[in-house]
Amino acid sequence: MGTDWVSFIVDPMTLASIFAAVATFATVLTLTAPAFSGDKLATRLKAVANRREELRKRSRAALEGEAKKSIRVKDTSAVKKVVDKLDLAKMLEDPGVLKKLTQAGLRGPKPISVFYFCRFALPLVFGVAAFVYMWLVNNHGLQMQMRIGVVVFAFAAGFYGPNLYLENLITKRRTSIMRAFPDSLDMMLICVESGMSIEGAFARVGEEIGTASAELAEELALTTAELSYLADRRQAYYNLSERTNHPGVKGVAMALVQAEKYGTPMGAALRVMAKENREMRITEAEKKAAALPAKLTVPMIVFFLPVLFLVILGPAFIKIDAMGLGK
Repeated sequence: MGTDWVSFIVDPMTLASIFAAVATFATVLTLTAPAFSGDKLATRLKAVANRREELRKRSRAALEGEAKKSIRVKDTSAVKKVVDKLDLAKMLEDPGVLKKLTQAGLRGPKPISVFYFCRFALPLVFGVAAFVYMWLVNNHGLQMQMRIGVVVFAFAAGFYGPNLYLENLITKRRTSIMRAFPDSLDMMLICVESGMSIEGAFARVGEEIGTASAELAEELALTTAELSYLADRRQAYYNLSERTNHPGVKGVAMALVQAEKYGTPMGAALRVMAKENREMRITEAEKKAAALPAKLTVPMIVFFLPVLFLVILGPAFIKIDAMGLGK
C-alpha cells in the first residue's frame, strides 16, 4: 500500500499535475490580490493625517494650558488687591504713566500697581508724620500758618514723589543708553557689512555692549525678540524709539524703517547714523564744557574768595594787631 502511494507521488504525470495546480493558484492569486488589498498609499496618508490632527490637538491644548499658567503674567500681590479695591487706577489716573514706566525699564503689571499705591499712600504717610512732628514732638515755636504749610508741603511731596523718582530713573537710564549707543552703532555697522542679518547684528551687539551699558543691552535684546515675532518688523524699531525717547535713537529707528520699506542697504543707513550720533555726543560734551564756567561761579564766590581774602589779608591784620599791642 505504501509502495503504491510512493509510486503515485513520484509519477511524472502526478508531479506535472501538482506543478500546474500550484502555478494556476499563484497566477489567480497574483491577479486578484490588488482587488482585495485596496489602496495602501491612501490608507497610510489617511493614518498620517489622523495622527497629525491628533498631535495638533494635543499641542494646542498644551499651549493653551501653558498660556493660562505662565505666558500672561498676572499681578496677584496684596498691593494689586488694594489698588483694585480702592479703584486707585481711576482715581489717580495718569495717561502717560505706562510709557514712563517702560522708559524707566519697569515692565509688567506689578510696577503700575506699586506706582498707584505709592501715590496714594505716601501723601498720607508724609502728611501724618509732619502733623505728628509739628504738633506733638516739636513745633520750633512756629506759628499755626507755618505748621499748616509744612504739613501741606509734606503731603504734596508724597503725592509728587513717585513721579519725580520715575523721572529720575528715566533720565539715568537714557544717559546710560546714550553713553554707549554710538559705539553700538559702529559695532552694528561692522556686523551688517560682514554679512549678518539685522537681527543677528542686534543680538551680537547686545551681548558685547552689556559691560558698557546693561540698559542698552536689554533694549537691543528686546528689539531682537520683537523683530522675530512681530508681524510688522518696522513696529520693532518704533518701539525701540518710544522706549528710549531720545532724538539719536529715534533717528536711527527712522533710518532702519526707511531701509526696510524701500530696500536700501542697511550698512549705508547705519554708517550715516553712526557718524551723526558721534557728532551728537561730541556736541553734548562741548555744551557741558561751555556751561562749566557759569556753574563754577557760585562755588568760587562762596568757597574760594573768603579763603583767598583770609590768606592775603591775614598776615597784614596780624602785623597791624602786633604793632598796636607794641604801642
